[in-house]
Amino acid sequence: MQGKLQELTEKIYQEGVQKAQKEVEILLQAATQKAQNIEQEAQKKAKAIIAEAEKKAELLDKHVQSELKMSVAQSTSALKQDLTNLLTAKAIEAPVKELFENTAFLQTLVQTVVSSWIAKGTYDLQVILPEKDKKELDAAFKKQLAKELSKGVELIFSDTVKNGFKVVQSKEGYQLSFTDQDFINYFKAYLRPKTTELLFEKE
Repeated sequence: MQGKLQELTEKIYQEGVQKAQKEVEILLQAATQKAQNIEQEAQKKAKAIIAEAEKKAELLDKHVQSELKMSVAQSTSALKQDLTNLLTAKAIEAPVKELFENTAFLQTLVQTVVSSWIAKGTYDLQVILPEKDKKELDAAFKKQLAKELSKGVELIFSDTVKNGFKVVQSKEGYQLSFTDQDFINYFKAYLRPKTTELLFEKE
């Protein structure tokens, strides 16, 4: 009787152990599978993050390259413009300023402009000359333009004109400017494209 009881106890124990082992195996398999799933999902997300980062890096690189090319092109264009302006200014400014300091040239230019208007019957003109040159120019122009002055042309000296002269048509209310700077700007506008073409020939 004692032997049978021990045998029964041993059998129950073995069955319990086997059942527990099976449950442990099932739990281990489930845990292993879950861990594998988590690892796969993590790898998948990591790949997606890396791919997105690479895509953004590529786009950023393209943007930077584009900005760099644009910046270089703008800088080159600005440098060419500066060089062109510098050379054009050196070629024009000194000769024009020197020419406008020549009293004989100034007298001839004033005479030509005034005569062209008078030829059309316009006498209500004001010739505005530099105040700083009044002593030198006043007598010369009054003598040269005596006929025109007697018919209504007016000679005025003003600080607003530094070099050259301006002609104001009183009746119509407009003026023409013939200063050294006007001529410099005119010649610059004409010569700048030619200078650029000579300096930077297209390849």
